[in-house]
Amino acid sequence: MHSGDLNPLEAIRSELEATSETTDIGMFTIKSANRTIYDAALRPNPRSLYLELWYEGEVCCLFSDSNLGKSIYAVQMADQIASTRRVLLVDCELTDKQFQMRYTDPETGLIHVFPEGLYRAEINPISLDVNDYEEKIIKNIEAVALRMAISIIIIDNLTYLCNSSDKGVDAGIFMMKLMNLKKQYGWSLLIIAHTPKRNLSSPITQNDLAGSKKLYNFFDSVFAIGKSAKDDRLRYVKQLKVRAGEFLYDANNIIVYELEKSSAFVHFEFKEYSTEKEHLRERTESDEEKQLKRIKELKAQGKSVRDIASVVGISKSKVWRLLQSHPDEEPQQ
Repeated sequence: MHSGDLNPLEAIRSELEATSETTDIGMFTIKSANRTIYDAALRPNPRSLYLELWYEGEVCCLFSDSNLGKSIYAVQMADQIASTRRVLLVDCELTDKQFQMRYTDPETGLIHVFPEGLYRAEINPISLDVNDYEEKIIKNIEAVALRMAISIIIIDNLTYLCNSSDKGVDAGIFMMKLMNLKKQYGWSLLIIAHTPKRNLSSPITQNDLAGSKKLYNFFDSVFAIGKSAKDDRLRYVKQLKVRAGEFLYDANNIIVYELEKSSAFVHFEFKEYSTEKEHLRERTESDEEKQLKRIKELKAQGKSVRDIASVVGISKSKVWRLLQSHPDEEPQQ
């Protein structure tokens, strides 16, 4: 058989059956390359959990600067996935009251109803033990997931899991423990992480992930949330590392969202696909004047605030503010 041949699995079955399947030597399990491909091909390909950002069986990382909504986006992902799969959200950020208030409409008192498959865990301060903390929290996450038969886990955030994530050796050991959960059980894990304050005029890179670069190397996939320089309410999602799926959302095709709270559900509302450059460049006074002129033209055509925001590429709240500060007539809702 030549290395360039593309043989169907059945064609190499007899050849593989004549050879030993595996050999275990120390820490390693060894197979021929053909046996490796054959055995793996008998298992289903990993399915997408959320867009092309996170796939089954991956340890994935989502990071951003503070207060950009990474926890909100993670819960939005969990909300969608949990409609068909059981999901565990390990929430080290919010108290139960803060979580409740975030997903309650302050005007009507309505509460967002999550899928029954979404479970939330927070650390019980009474049982908190600082001795061997990192080891114990991973063991406890493992115990919860096994007892509740959950294979999709979101952890918010990395700082609470690994206090020494900025130290190369400690970060490497910690990530190996997470990878072991993936390999042992086939679990899918999404880890939320921070980035230091960054310049909005610079593109997001792997170097913006806070802590050791060893962390980045261990993750199967990585994506980040950035803040648009065009509008305080706009966020964008950019892929930085991909293994299982396609590299769709790079600097030339970011996903642009508007941060919204409709009824009781605070979430990222999709607006468009764009380039990262468009949301990095500084807005000049001339740019603002052109934008306002375009908004007034659209308003004169009878366009609603929502339609104008969609055409101009900014949030509805910014359109409203500009029309209010430069009134000709009452804007339409």
